[in-house]
Parts: sequence; C-alpha cells; structure tokens
Amino acid sequence: MPEAPLLEVIDLAKHFPLGGGIFARPTAWVRAVAGVSFAVRRGERFGLVGESGCGKTTVGRLVLRLLEPTRGRIEFDGQNILALDRAAMGRLRRRMQIIFQDPYSSLDPRMTVEQIVTEPLRAGGEQRPRAERRCAAAALLEKVGLRASDLRKYPHEFSGGQRQRIGIARALCVRPELIVADEPVSALDVSVQAQVINLLQDLGEEFGLAFVFISHDLGVVQHLCERIAVMYLGAIVELAPVQRFSREPRHPYTEALLAAVPLPDPRRRSGRFAMEGDVPSPIDPPAGCAFHPRCRHALDRCRVETPPLIQAAEGHAVACWLNDGKGLEPKGGMGHGA
Repeated sequence: MPEAPLLEVIDLAKHFPLGGGIFARPTAWVRAVAGVSFAVRRGERFGLVGESGCGKTTVGRLVLRLLEPTRGRIEFDGQNILALDRAAMGRLRRRMQIIFQDPYSSLDPRMTVEQIVTEPLRAGGEQRPRAERRCAAAALLEKVGLRASDLRKYPHEFSGGQRQRIGIARALCVRPELIVADEPVSALDVSVQAQVINLLQDLGEEFGLAFVFISHDLGVVQHLCERIAVMYLGAIVELAPVQRFSREPRHPYTEALLAAVPLPDPRRRSGRFAMEGDVPSPIDPPAGCAFHPRCRHALDRCRVETPPLIQAAEGHAVACWLNDGKGLEPKGGMGHGA
C-alpha cells in the first residue's frame, strides 16, 4: 500500500477582486490559480515552474494558508488545514515553513541574526531558555555555512547569499517537515545560486525535508527536484518525474520552455523553437486551452474545450488535446533541451 502524501492539494483556486470598494461589487476578477491539484510525498523535492504571472507563487502561499483560497482543499498529513482555526493553524506552521525570494526584504533590519533565526520558536510559544535557543541558532548557522559569531550581527552586514542562508536557518529552526521555497535563488549571483541550491539539497537529505520549490528557472528545478509540475495561466498543464520531463515532454508549452534553456553547445541551438506572444490576461483568459493562442499545433477543439489533466503514462500527466499517449513530435526544429 503506497504511503499517504505529506501534502495534497485538490482543485485549488484563488480569484482576486478588481475594482469596487467596501460596499461595491468587484468589476472584474483575476483568476490567479484555476483548479490546481497535486501531491507531495514525505522527503520529496517537488518543483513548480512557469513564466512570471502563471500563479506559482500564489499556490505556494495558499499551501501555507498565507492566503485563503476561493475554493479547493489542502491536506497536510491527512488533515484539512482550511478547517483549522487560527490557534491550530499556528501550531501546524511549525511543521511547514517558507524561504522567501528576496533575501533583502525578508529579514527585519532592526533584528539581530539571533533574533531572526529564533523568531519562529518565539512565535510558536517555545519556552526554552534563551541560552538554549541561542545554542540551537548557532548550530543552525554553522549548518548553512555561517559562523556562530554572526549571531550578534545585523542583516546589513551580510551579502545577498549570506542573507538567504540566514533565511534558510530561520526556516529550519522549528524542524519543519515541509518547506515552500519561493524563487530562493533568483535574486542571487549565478555562482552563489549554485552554492545555495547544493545547500538546500544537502539539508533536505539530512533532515528528510519535503520541498515545494517554486522557480521560473528550469535548469535549477531540473537539478534539484524529483518531480516537476508546469503551470500556465493558473493551471498545471504537465506533471512528470524529472527524467521523463526532460526526455519526453508532452505539452507544447513544456517543449517551448525546455527549448529556451541555454545549452553549453551553441550548435544545438540552431533552428530551435522560440515561443511567441505573451501570457494572456488572467482577468479574461481565452476559451478552451489557455495556451492555444501561442501554440503552433492548436486544433479547432483546443479553441473551445479545456483539456483536463490526465495520465498519459505512469507518473506522467498532461493537459493537452494533442496528446495521444505517444508524446508530441518536434516540428520545425522544436528542441527538447537538456
């Protein structure tokens, strides 16, 4: 019997109102997330990728209930977290933490590193003596590649990569089981990105952490994650293990994303497909498949019917009317990337 997932998201949606006021109805709705479903196993590194504005960050915040969904269900370790009151949700948050995108704005400049790293303990009502909390914070700093003497310093005394390490130490302070990492390396230099990615991978293995890793960088996600879900205009259009995702993409949008990944061999870039156009507005999404205005393979059916996310192979799901169980054949030089 397969193990129950640590996190399960079922038909999750979030619509933000536009216009209106206190007593007036909204004039429009932004459909940021439009019926997303997925599950994350214990200790699994799960990637969520897509272009800016596709709704992936909103999904991460919904999973932690930093935002309230319009509809759907979120289960953590078999418990519906949307049914919890504020006190129960506060206790549960010790088991789920977040690493923010911007290491500069996510740390309070008025707090020392010790205060920042131990803040989750205080917020959770931890009653351990300060000396014990300080010792735990010092050990965590050393785990993430900093020094115990850094506890007395303030955020402005660190580089961007060092600040992100402090954010990672803060997330680990309460020994969570799940971490939502929201673009944790996008604001860092490339050389520092590699260090932080390797650090997250090592810490995940050491502490048995499950990750929901959110990024627009396919190279990063392919290196770190075991399974990847591709989002487009608020919906998941493909979900697969990383090996199958790289070798056998079945959705045209996934192929276009993989084709855009830089390759070290310039000869492999000749004739590769370049995706045209912009992501449609989530206020007024197109009928049928949301990707059809940008898809070179679009059929008449794609313009009127929304394809469901269905299993195309073991562990591989795709939402595309073109999928026939054999995958898409590259046309016009559309590359698969690597």
